[in-house]
Amino acid sequence: MGEGADRLRGDSEASTERAGFTPGALLALAYPDRIAKSRGAGGAFLLANGRGAKIDPASPLAREPFLAVAEITGTAAQGRILLAAQITLDEIEAQFGDRIETRDEITFDAASASLRGRKLRRLGAVALIDRPMRVEPDDDTPRLLAEGIARLGIDRLPWTKSLRQWRDRVMFLRRHLNSPTSAKADVGGEEWPDLSDAALAATVTDWLEPILLFTTACDQIDIDGFANALENVLPWALRRRLEGEAPTHFAAPSGSSVPIDYAAEEGPKLSIRVQELFGLDSHPTIAGGRVPLVVELLSPARRPVQVTRDLPGFWRGSYAAVKAEMKGRYPRHPWPDDPLAAPATRRAKPRGR
Repeated sequence: MGEGADRLRGDSEASTERAGFTPGALLALAYPDRIAKSRGAGGAFLLANGRGAKIDPASPLAREPFLAVAEITGTAAQGRILLAAQITLDEIEAQFGDRIETRDEITFDAASASLRGRKLRRLGAVALIDRPMRVEPDDDTPRLLAEGIARLGIDRLPWTKSLRQWRDRVMFLRRHLNSPTSAKADVGGEEWPDLSDAALAATVTDWLEPILLFTTACDQIDIDGFANALENVLPWALRRRLEGEAPTHFAAPSGSSVPIDYAAEEGPKLSIRVQELFGLDSHPTIAGGRVPLVVELLSPARRPVQVTRDLPGFWRGSYAAVKAEMKGRYPRHPWPDDPLAAPATRRAKPRGR
């Protein structure tokens, strides 16, 4: 016991122990809210009433897992234990079984991006038993996992390159066709949904939770299932229009299928070699011809040489300067005087020609 312990024990020790009660058990009966659990080294304890307290680290009681506290002084946040006795877990269980709360607790662990389970037996603020347990999927785990992922960050989901492009395409159409300044090109009346991280996190229980029925960790999420869940956020009528309004690729006159970058800061962007656009007298567009692509023209070595939103103007204007500079560097590639009359190509000229 702590300070004054000898006063407590005295002649009554033998009689109380013969009656089946240790000094700690008697103290606990008198002060059940002062049952305390060690917080580790340094003599720190947490009481059942939620109060924190310390005992002299030199006291033998500082090494006990549980104490029953008789006297305490100091503030509610950090008290000083003056008088206490040890008590065992079995004694606490025997005397306060009707007050002990038993529950299985499942929480989301951000470090592992997964659900973690704990089996708890608690007397007030004191955890008598706190041990890990296996998480078995049930009716609540999909919601807990979905909400945990939303807090952690939507970017932790199994995004693929094509799925990111799909979202960028939808967001482009949302910005352009839902804009108050647009020409109301969205004649179908459907608004393109917000697929930003914030919006997806706010609605995660609607679209992600249904695919998490047998899942307890982010890295268990099926990529195809995630893609289907995300694509289902887009109404069917808009899904059918997406390919026409915001295609994934541009069909070049050369026969190449060139991906369109919808994440570019300057707007949807096409990066393509100059020779692959020979003969094209109209600027590449999307959204039914209403939005011109930003065209980054590349050298045969795929280095940028010009950016334009007016391809016909480029042919009739600065192409001549580009030709003069590039022809000496890439003599095996065609640099015709009239690019509009030349066939598009993705090949170099045969050697010797």
